[in-house]
Amino acid sequence: MLAVILLIWQQQRSTAFFSTTPSPSDGSQSQAVAPELGPRHKLNYQQWLDILQKEANVAAQKSPQRLSIMAGDSLSLWFPIELLPEDRYWLNQGISGETSYGLLKRLDLFDRTQPQIIFVMIGINDLIRGVSDEVILDNQRQIISYLRRVHPKTQIVIQSILPHGDKEATWEGREKLLAITNSRIRQLNQQLQNIATKEDVKYLDLYPLFTNQQGNLRPEFSTDGLHLSPTGYVVWRTALQIYSQMELESQKN
Repeated sequence: MLAVILLIWQQQRSTAFFSTTPSPSDGSQSQAVAPELGPRHKLNYQQWLDILQKEANVAAQKSPQRLSIMAGDSLSLWFPIELLPEDRYWLNQGISGETSYGLLKRLDLFDRTQPQIIFVMIGINDLIRGVSDEVILDNQRQIISYLRRVHPKTQIVIQSILPHGDKEATWEGREKLLAITNSRIRQLNQQLQNIATKEDVKYLDLYPLFTNQQGNLRPEFSTDGLHLSPTGYVVWRTALQIYSQMELESQKN
C-alpha cells in the first residue's frame, strides 16, 4: 500500500499542489503554503463546540448517503475541502489544539448522525502537553468503545499519529516537539494498532507515508514541522482513497 500511495502522489502532486503554488520570482526554491485558517482559528473552545454541534445537527437532519466524519485536532480541521475524496459527504469535527481527552468528551456532538465511516486522528497535542502514553492509549480505548456503542453499524478507522519535523521544525512550540522523539510516536502507534486489532476496528497507518530517511516528517509535506502542507494533504487524501477502494473490494469478495 505504501508504494502505491507514493506512486500516485508523485503522479498527482503536480496538479494538486504545484499548480496552486506560485513560482518564486528570484529562482529560489518554493516554500510550502500554509492552509487557509479562516475565521475559525480565532474561536474559543466553547464557540468551536457550538459550531460543530450545529454542523452535526445538519448532517443528522439531511442523513446523507456515504457520510464520513473526521474527528480530531487541527490536522483534521485544516484538511482542504477540495482535497477530500469526492465520493462521499464529509463532516469535519476537528478542533485546533484538541487532545484525546477533549475529543472523548465531545463525541456526543454527532451522536444523531448515521456515518458510514468515522476517521479518528488524535494524540499529538497530548504528547506536546506532556500526557503519558498510558493515558493517551486509555483515552483512545474509551473513544473506540464509545463510537462502537453509539454507532454500531459504522466503520471506525483509527489513524496513526503523524511524525514531526524534529530539528527542521519551525513551529512556535518547537522546543516541545523536540522533547518528543519520533521513535516514541512509532512505539505509541504500534500500541494503538494493537488496541484497534483487539477492539476489532480498522487501523490506517499513515506514519510511514510521511517520514524521510531520518524518520522525521518530510519537509515538503509540512508547513512548520507539525502541520501539513497541501502536498501532505494530497498524500493523506490518496491514502483515504486507496483505503476506501480496498474496503469496497473486500466487501464484494
